[in-house]
Amino acid sequence: MTQDSNGGFITLARVAKTQGRHGEVAAEVHSDVPDRFVEGMKLSALGKDNSRRELELEGLWPHKGLLVLKFVGVDSISDAEPLVGSELQVPQQDRAQLEQGWTYVSDLVGCSVFDHGREVGRIEDVQFGAGEAPLLIVAGAGRKFDVPFAEAYLESVNLARHEVRMQLPDGMLEVNAPMTAEEKREQGRAANRKT
Repeated sequence: MTQDSNGGFITLARVAKTQGRHGEVAAEVHSDVPDRFVEGMKLSALGKDNSRRELELEGLWPHKGLLVLKFVGVDSISDAEPLVGSELQVPQQDRAQLEQGWTYVSDLVGCSVFDHGREVGRIEDVQFGAGEAPLLIVAGAGRKFDVPFAEAYLESVNLARHEVRMQLPDGMLEVNAPMTAEEKREQGRAANRKT
């Protein structure tokens, strides 16, 4: 789950595409809570333009790794098209209660990440869908790193101290860091020398 920048809503899913001729949409689910979506539940669709639309879930079913959703009053492809790219959200106070020791990934934004005791940077965002584990977008030392939030690498999470402690494999930060401007220029020079 990701948290809206205004802090009032939690994103449960993102609409990927229209699905079918009767207004259905296919969504990437960002919640690990079983049965999080139920018929009759109210959702708020946050559009790319920051507009907000209230929706009621009429039906749902899984399809090819996505969840197909049918909303009341969205009955055609043209009704569904404006929803593509929107985030399906619930108010923060409506998020599901977690078991002891579990953490909402959205609560990690702003926390410092430590690797083997050394501070890497702060979590700016969390991205889903790139792999099995969500990616923490960590900014530090003038660079950004994509760090998988995987249980295998996780040492501890302390929300009170805003700390995520990890034991990452050697070289992972270097591999998962986008190239610096100098590295891109050097890569371009190397490619030009080959031609």
